[in-house]
Amino acid sequence: MTKRLFKFFLLFSFFAVLMGGRMHSVFAAPDPTGAAALKANPQAPLDYIWVLVCAFLVMFMQAGFAMLEAGFCRAKNVTNLMAKNLMDYVIGSLAFFAVGYALMMGGDWHGIVGTKGWFMLGNYYDVGKYLSMFWMLVFCATAATIVSGAVAERLKFKAYFIYSIVVSAVIYPIYGHWVWGGGWLSKLPFGMGALDFAGSGVVHAIGGFVGLAGAIVLGPRFGKYIYPVRRGNSNRVKGKPQAIPGHSIALAALGVFILWFGWFGFNPGSTFNGHHLRVSVIAVNTNLAAAAGALAAILIAYIKTKKWDVGMALNGAVVGLVAITAPCAWVEGWAAIVIGFIAGCVMYASVRFFDAIGIDDPVGAVSVHGIGGVWGLLSIGLFADGTYGNYSLAKPYATGLFYGGGWGQFIAQAISCVVVFVWAFGIGYIVFKLMDKAFGVRVTPAEELQGLDIPEHGTPAYPDFLEAGR
Repeated sequence: MTKRLFKFFLLFSFFAVLMGGRMHSVFAAPDPTGAAALKANPQAPLDYIWVLVCAFLVMFMQAGFAMLEAGFCRAKNVTNLMAKNLMDYVIGSLAFFAVGYALMMGGDWHGIVGTKGWFMLGNYYDVGKYLSMFWMLVFCATAATIVSGAVAERLKFKAYFIYSIVVSAVIYPIYGHWVWGGGWLSKLPFGMGALDFAGSGVVHAIGGFVGLAGAIVLGPRFGKYIYPVRRGNSNRVKGKPQAIPGHSIALAALGVFILWFGWFGFNPGSTFNGHHLRVSVIAVNTNLAAAAGALAAILIAYIKTKKWDVGMALNGAVVGLVAITAPCAWVEGWAAIVIGFIAGCVMYASVRFFDAIGIDDPVGAVSVHGIGGVWGLLSIGLFADGTYGNYSLAKPYATGLFYGGGWGQFIAQAISCVVVFVWAFGIGYIVFKLMDKAFGVRVTPAEELQGLDIPEHGTPAYPDFLEAGR
């Protein structure tokens, strides 16, 4: 199956290059040097530098996800997790450049998909489009890497290659087109259409719900449940969930601080404008929601267990960031605190819920990114304060229910939530199921118990520190 995909990719590349050569004669001349852009707008360099620096911060978030996942998982799987996080960015970079950006931002075909810009050829060899592509690319890699946490410690590496291609080339770009590329969700006749400033839905819910599909198909790790009883042919189990502690809270904490820092590129950079002073509001809201999410999670954990659960607090900070990503430009500071605090509470309940129904998510990715992303989308329809427009300062302004805007915006956001779940989970489940039928997505029991580092990569993460079962 992998060889067939590779052959298809080469064949597609050949035809895309041929078509790209013809595009020069079909479309207006591109601007590969930036001379035309600079002439039209002498202040453009500041905008370009602003977006690129923020994109570099978002790319650095890959390190944060890698450290967070490594810390929350066992030492015997750390090499595997590092390889997967690396390949997310490698595969995402190539697949999104070749196919994803065209589907996402290459014009609009009936509100469904873009159709131009394959391999950034023709008039897409342009400084402005390259800037846009790189920005969307680092978001794409984030969506793909979220899944790795939900399927950690039992997924075959070759299956990871395939799903990363599908997420980067199809799942993320097409839903992204519906919201950001002029697609049908952005044109809903409710409120201002579906809004998502920096990606609670387009990035995080996509990754979270594809991860949910993968976790269901794979089934739980060995040792996660006491006396599991299988339900027919399903991999879901019935039994008492057991904690499988990660090997390093220090690494997990480092990962969260890197993510928190990187989010100041993720959200403020989504203004796509270095002259856009709303960035101060966006940055403060981002910070407040993260703090409120962490506080909520550690408090509710203490109420439930009488322990100050640092792991929950770390995930609380991340879910606060996830939730504020969609509404960060449209809400006041007090609302950001409320959004983050609710996100922390919902995340805690969601983690317990998925554990109880037999879905094993080692790092809480589904609860943090899937459920947190949905809450972030909905919060726009409640808290948008009527001072900011459709991704710009221009009127009309987005106004939520609590500011007298009625139910319109909330309805648009709710529709977007349903669509992102059906799309990401549905396509993700089909992909994982097809791979499972073709070659089996889960490593053997012996490999899982040994850890994936040696069987899959031949390299332990900690060769001088061998602890049985860890």
